[in-house]
This record gives sequence, structure tokens and C-alpha cells, in this order.
Amino acid sequence: MAEPRFGRLMTAMVTPFTADLELDLPRAQELALRLLDSGTEAIVVCGTTGESPTVFYDQKMELFRAVLEAVDGRAPVIANAGDNCTEDSVEFARKVTALGVDGIMAVVPYYNKPPQEGMYRHFRAIAEAVDVPVILYNIPGRCVVNMEAQTTLRLANDVPNIVAVKEASGKLDQIAAIINGSPEGFEVLSGDDEMTLPMMGLGGTGVISVASHVAGPQMREMVEAQASGDHTRALSLHLRMLPLFKALFMTANPIMVKDALSQTGFPVGMCRLPLVPPTAEQSAELGRVLAHLDLQ
Repeated sequence: MAEPRFGRLMTAMVTPFTADLELDLPRAQELALRLLDSGTEAIVVCGTTGESPTVFYDQKMELFRAVLEAVDGRAPVIANAGDNCTEDSVEFARKVTALGVDGIMAVVPYYNKPPQEGMYRHFRAIAEAVDVPVILYNIPGRCVVNMEAQTTLRLANDVPNIVAVKEASGKLDQIAAIINGSPEGFEVLSGDDEMTLPMMGLGGTGVISVASHVAGPQMREMVEAQASGDHTRALSLHLRMLPLFKALFMTANPIMVKDALSQTGFPVGMCRLPLVPPTAEQSAELGRVLAHLDLQ
């Protein structure tokens, strides 16, 4: 198992909003520090869980600055800079890198449904425009298209600063092929809390987590146990937290994790439309899971 560049437990941080759905930068700074205090080793800002589709470029820059200021070098800050337009992504990645982030993440272009060669050129253009590590993000459930193992491995071998992939395809055969074929130092990170343990069993290095917002110490213990060979302990923790992993995704992310933060005493506001608050039934079910895990 490769040694992690940014740590085994990274968190895809939610974006806090005020009551009128404006950015709540002070709360974002408090949340970043809260995550670090509960076991997170690196923070991914304004990814899917951070509602990137409804936080526009100027607001993303404000958010990155605020988190960088709060963290103050204590842990790596990874900025989600990828979009579905290559030219826009390259320009934005350059601006983001100038802020001093420790790395950037870029997702497979969504909606345009690029072929594999288009994905390769897209990611290569972004990575070659910056001088920081780049994490690829493959999530076919949102992007419609899947980045195949061969494409990921081409990028891993051809572009030195492409250092990892966040894999949320759920395809263990594909994930195994990437792990087995990647160059030394290239990391495969789980993009799904529920898949973290199986992926680490194949040689993945860790997770970019959602559940760590409310179960940071438990997630940290699970990944460290698995990495150190204490598979029995890791499996026990995985099975205990499995209802939470499922509850947080009973509807579109990050609706439920924002509700979980509210239920555990750290409200961060609602989601921006077209996402909506959870139903009363969904919130009650999440509450039962949190109570069972002694997280409330």
C-alpha cells in the first residue's frame, strides 16, 4: 500500500451558507478546523459535497481563501478546480493555484459525454497548466461517462503531477486494474465511504469522505486499522458505520450530511436549489442512525 501524500482520511467539506443562502465564510473556517480536530488530514474544498455546481468561480475563490487562512498550513487544502469546459478549467486552475493551495481536484467532464481521448486531453491540459499535485475524480453516477482504467493509467504515467484518482465508479475490477498498473506513488482514493474498506483491501490508500463530518474519529481509526493490518478492527468499524454511510446518501448528497451536522449541533445552513431540505421522514431516519452510533 502506497504511503499517502495527503493522508488516509481526507474530507470533502460541505459549503456553509447563511439563512439567505449566501456564503458563510466564518462558519466555513470553523468547520475546517473542526474537521482537522476530529481526525481529517486534508480538506477538499468545493467538490460535489461542497455544492460546486451552484457555487460560482468568484465565490469559490472566496471560499478557498477563507479555508486557507483558517487552516494556516496545519493540513493540506485541495481545491476543486475542474469543470466540464477544458479552457475554463485551465484558466480557473491557474487562478486557484496562485492562492497557495496544496493541490487541485478535477472531475471527469459532465454532460458533454467526452470519449476517453477527450478525458485524457482534458486532464492533461489542466495538470500541465499548474505546478501542484492533481487528483482526478471519476464519478460516473454524476458525469454519465466512466473514465476507464486505461485512461487513468495513461494520465498517471504521462503527467508527473497527476498523483491520484478519487474513484467513485464502484467498479472493483477497474479499481484493481488501476492499482495494479499505476506507477509508484500514484494513489487510488475511495470517493464513497461505503467502498473505502474494499478499496483499501485492494491497495487503495484511503478516502475522500463525507461521513467524517460527523464520524471523523471513527473513520480515521478505520482507515488506520486497515492500513496497519488490523483488518478485524477495520471491518468491525466498517460494519458499525455502514448504516450511517447509507443514511447519508438516501437522497442527493450533501442534503443529508448537512442535516447530520445540524442534528449533531453544528448547523451549516441549507443547500442551494435545485437541492432541497430532507423530508421529515428522511431526517428522522438519519436521527435514529446517529443516535444508535452515539453521534448526537
